[in-house]
Amino acid sequence: MQPLKKIVLASGNKGKLREFNALFSPLNIELISQHALDIPDAPEPHPTFIENALTKARHASLLSGLPAIADDSGICVTALHGEPGIHSARYAQAADGTRSDTANNQKLIAALQAVTDRSAWYVAVLVLVTRPEDPQPVIAECMWSGELLDAPRGDHGFGYDPYFYLPEQGCTAAELAPEIKNKISHRGQAMQLMIRQLQARGLIAPRCGLVVSA
Repeated sequence: MQPLKKIVLASGNKGKLREFNALFSPLNIELISQHALDIPDAPEPHPTFIENALTKARHASLLSGLPAIADDSGICVTALHGEPGIHSARYAQAADGTRSDTANNQKLIAALQAVTDRSAWYVAVLVLVTRPEDPQPVIAECMWSGELLDAPRGDHGFGYDPYFYLPEQGCTAAELAPEIKNKISHRGQAMQLMIRQLQARGLIAPRCGLVVSA
């Protein structure tokens, strides 16, 4: 296979674009947001992260004519039986379709007011297709465990990060320096797993010189 040179990110989320750019920068791969190509968001009708990620990747690849990578991710809360899960980005979506991190967080914390078990985990599923009909997409899935706080802490990150407390680090995801978060987060771990698969398939140029630990 030919090494990847340009990939479309099947998302217009600025936070995700920032994180993916940081993760792809050592690979000599140009990353383009699908919104920069006027590609609309794909529908996400499926009940699983992996199905939605695959749908988004194929959609972006079909409309761009380029390889595409999609991320479907969310936060799952033990006391809420895994919710908001795949609905994380639209958990508190308004009737007119408006979404905001603030509204999502307020709804989630309100749902946990009488709950003592605050354990939660982030899920990230990455799917890369080299073409729309790719029969062997590259798939990577990882989780990141933590607890939910009642009040936000930190100015970095996005989504539920200010409320997602990491006992081992003694801080929230939003208090982590971006370079640290990109190494240990659900998305960072999934990206490292994907990179190993891309290397094994010859989709990353050897000249990038990237060394990924096992």
